[in-house]
Amino acid sequence: MLRGFEDRRDAGRQLAAELRQYAGRPDVIVLGLARGGVPVANEVARALDLPLDIFIVRKLGVPGHEELAMGAIASGEVQVLDDRLIRTLHIPPSAVTNVITQERRELERRETAYRGGRLAPDVAGRTVILVDDGLATGASMFAAISALRKANPAKIVVAVPVAAPEVCSAMRRVGDECVCVLTPAQLYGVGAWYTDFSQTTDSEVRTILEAAARRRTPGGPSPSAAKREPLTSPQR
Repeated sequence: MLRGFEDRRDAGRQLAAELRQYAGRPDVIVLGLARGGVPVANEVARALDLPLDIFIVRKLGVPGHEELAMGAIASGEVQVLDDRLIRTLHIPPSAVTNVITQERRELERRETAYRGGRLAPDVAGRTVILVDDGLATGASMFAAISALRKANPAKIVVAVPVAAPEVCSAMRRVGDECVCVLTPAQLYGVGAWYTDFSQTTDSEVRTILEAAARRRTPGGPSPSAAKREPLTSPQR
């Protein structure tokens, strides 16, 4: 019988056990999707002695039908547009520009709130472990992968604690690798697999990223010296 997770930290530790092959590699970076993916990604980065950063993606919704994505923008000035959809729906360039401007403003607000003065990392030629707290439809992760491809990473590893089986399969087709700890036949929402699925706040994200930056600073506390749980494979 599948068991879930106590909280996002527990989920991150269980996920790290599935990613041992990436431990300590200098070409690998862990990126957490804001906001809920960041605490999970933090535990992965700590356990595997890898750098951590955030990847912020904003869906560009079709005006009047915002649930339908015509593209996405993301950290590092990345922009992806579905030109075919835009042409099919006859969306005028001015409307596209307005949506981009609005979502760029929110993305920049989050970048400032979460990073402070730190720059987004250069992921070109690196293996990126892209982490979220779970996938139901996978829409945000699909947008994140599309956006991240524009930054030319060598490999994208999608890593999540729980996902619907069909979504996990789809991620294996669009990413280079996908690691899902749990793939329950009936998902009933990501939060159903957590005992504590309380909302991650901006303040928590900022604190996690600041601590992660200190761990990688010369003269700062060594990641390998930080107290971590042993990487034991989860019970299924």
